[in-house]
Amino acid sequence: MNFTLIVCTYMRPTALLSLLESVKEQTLYPNEILIIDGSTNNETEIVLENNRFQNLKYFTVPPEHRGLTKQRNYGIARVEKTSEVICFLDDDIVLTPTYFENLLNTYTSYPDALGVGGFIVEDDISCEYVGDNYKPTIKEYYFDGWKRKEASRFIMRKRFGLDSDCPPGFSSLYSHGRSVGFLPPSDKVYEVELLMGGVSSFKKSVFESLQFSTYFEGYGLYEDADFSIRVAKTGKLYLNTTAKLYHYHDASGRPNQYQYGKMVVRNGWYVWRTKNPKPLLDATIKWHSITLLLTIIRFSNTFATHKRKEAFTEALGRTMGWFSLWFNKPK
Repeated sequence: MNFTLIVCTYMRPTALLSLLESVKEQTLYPNEILIIDGSTNNETEIVLENNRFQNLKYFTVPPEHRGLTKQRNYGIARVEKTSEVICFLDDDIVLTPTYFENLLNTYTSYPDALGVGGFIVEDDISCEYVGDNYKPTIKEYYFDGWKRKEASRFIMRKRFGLDSDCPPGFSSLYSHGRSVGFLPPSDKVYEVELLMGGVSSFKKSVFESLQFSTYFEGYGLYEDADFSIRVAKTGKLYLNTTAKLYHYHDASGRPNQYQYGKMVVRNGWYVWRTKNPKPLLDATIKWHSITLLLTIIRFSNTFATHKRKEAFTEALGRTMGWFSLWFNKPK
């Protein structure tokens, strides 16, 4: 199965090099690697000139094509015709050696798959297999025989009856679901509706009718949820927990906390309406209630964490983002 790897990057030459070094060690190597660079300097180009990688093609995008979704669409338009699957990776990822082999094998095992996601290993989160009959406490999250410590925001949501009513990787009618990051390290393949864009892949045929939405400018928060929901409306998506990788969350190239807070709310509203264009009153009340609860929790972090300024400015951005919905909804 011929496949292409697209990496959209912005001002992260060191992180990108680490990713490509891990790609070099793969048991299954991409037929084509496209680096789509939106950087405003030439440092990434210099790094790639000094470190050669097989099958790699480098593109510097013009200013009008900068931004995650625009760069992805730019790359898709330049994929070889013989490619059957297009894989996307963030530039601050490091792969385990069998990532591509396990990811691509999923398309053989599940011929109906339109997309397959990889599994981010989180060493700081402890999951324990406890079997099928375990009854979790409110401070635990339990799924498919595995338990983990529950995040404080979800404990609060449980207390107010606002927890998601869907398994990980699915969006409820009031959105605010649990991401695929809540799936356990079970070495199983799970059907999902949401894939993380930076660790995803799709059959090339998907892009004959769908593209990434350019509503999501710049950093593109939740652009992956919007796209995968639209794909899931036409076919099956899966996540393979044996396709393991690490995400190191490089801080460079990210928006400031105020803008990030606004994006969380406004982009979150956009994705909610992608899933549920005409929500009933109950779903509407729950979406707004969860949004406000999470904003209050973020304000409280101003007094409970050492990153007080970041917590306050993000909470302020969330607040302004929520108020803006009443007179300027995303289109």
